[in-house]
Amino acid sequence: MDEHLTSLSEDRALLGRTSTAERVSDILRSRIAEGFFPPGTRLSEDSIGGALGVSRNTLREAFRLLTHERLLVHELNRGVFVRVLTVEDVEDIYRTRGLVECAVVRGLGEPPYGLDPLAGAVDEGLGAAREGDWKGVGTANIHFHRELVALAGSARTDELMRSVFAELRLAFHVVDDPKRLHEPYLARNRQILQALEAGDKGGAEKLLAVYLEDSLERVVEVYRRRVSSAP
Repeated sequence: MDEHLTSLSEDRALLGRTSTAERVSDILRSRIAEGFFPPGTRLSEDSIGGALGVSRNTLREAFRLLTHERLLVHELNRGVFVRVLTVEDVEDIYRTRGLVECAVVRGLGEPPYGLDPLAGAVDEGLGAAREGDWKGVGTANIHFHRELVALAGSARTDELMRSVFAELRLAFHVVDDPKRLHEPYLARNRQILQALEAGDKGGAEKLLAVYLEDSLERVVEVYRRRVSSAP
């Protein structure tokens, strides 16, 4: 984790003069979603508090908030750790994604839709793939689905899904071949975007539903194998 502390200290500017536990939790949640803190990582109060320049009490409150979101877990006499998901957790994440993301697409009004951020996420993924950065492709994929949810124009839905997407990153960490997992979805993201650009929200929803079913099957397959082989 130490290699990320310098980068984390750059987030101090996001706190402003009125540092709050909510802002700290936002930063840490984003860092988890970006893959900086893998599952099982112990979060040091001294190191993270020093990097962000916040008090121990503020940091502990942020940890409490993220524990409530199921991103962290407190182990008695050991400290706070990034949560390690179970297979059941992964299945529930995808169940939630299917309910919310498909409903967002289904509930879109008449086209045209504001698709520039969605297109940007597609380009981000393609750029990362050209660089062979498959972790970056996974991050771009999360960005794509976050922007898809944002099409609902609902702050409550965005807030609900931001922790779900951060949990999804925890699931991605166990994948030993990220290229195999993420590469097929570059084209599928683009297909969903193209359907929405054409105003075909019904077609986009069908593509998305099959996409999520296939992704769940792939992730759970890998997850079961890794969990069963763990010491």
